[in-house]
Amino acid sequence: MGKPQRTLFLERHTYRRRRLADLARLLPVIGLVLLMVPLLWNEGPGGVATSRAILWIFGVWVQLVALSAWLSSLKLETELDGQGTPRPMAGGPGAAGRGRRR
Repeated sequence: MGKPQRTLFLERHTYRRRRLADLARLLPVIGLVLLMVPLLWNEGPGGVATSRAILWIFGVWVQLVALSAWLSSLKLETELDGQGTPRPMAGGPGAAGRGRRR
């Protein structure tokens, strides 16, 4: 028999913040793919007009800006401690090796 498997428990708040950070990292890739979609459309008779492609690009751009603003409003990089001052995320750059200041 093998070792009993340990269940990995992540706090819901931490897990959610990590997934949102993953989405923020993936957002430029998603945007690039969506902005390249008009290149696949056929132009000419029976195809899609250039004005339609420009509307598509502008719409994707607006949605990317709105989604980025929404993600940044969730405070991915910092959270407030009890005194209302920002502190870095646990496990973020520079988090290890810091002593407590009094």
